[in-house]
Amino acid sequence: MRVAVVYFPSGNREKIAKISKALAQGIESQGHQVDIIDAAMDVNSKLSVYQYVAVGVQFSSFFSSKLPDLVNRYLKNAGMVAGKRCFAFILPRTILGGKSLTNLMSAMEGEGMFMKFSDIISDEAVAREIGKKLAID
Repeated sequence: MRVAVVYFPSGNREKIAKISKALAQGIESQGHQVDIIDAAMDVNSKLSVYQYVAVGVQFSSFFSSKLPDLVNRYLKNAGMVAGKRCFAFILPRTILGGKSLTNLMSAMEGEGMFMKFSDIISDEAVAREIGKKLAID
């Protein structure tokens, strides 16, 4: 199955890139083909060809749960995403982690995506383990 791990960096791009790569490695260990997409760089990439999509956001402010505008713009222009099974994750940079994750899930569900799982991922080891256990099939 084709899987996309899409991440939206803010500030330190390196941390969310490493966590996204570890998540992809965990998913690949299940036998799936995974593409990692940096949404800030690959703004025109389409998600129509993927059967499962993982979306991660790194929030820029410690006291804000507001989604970066790029998330909604990207999802609206990402092709056919309605009905796609998906996983939402954020990095624990904000004090409002639960609210931030809820905002991300709402944006994804607003585009018709079917939320299967969500989590706050703190490091690469946790991301890899989550990737190994995600029910993608």
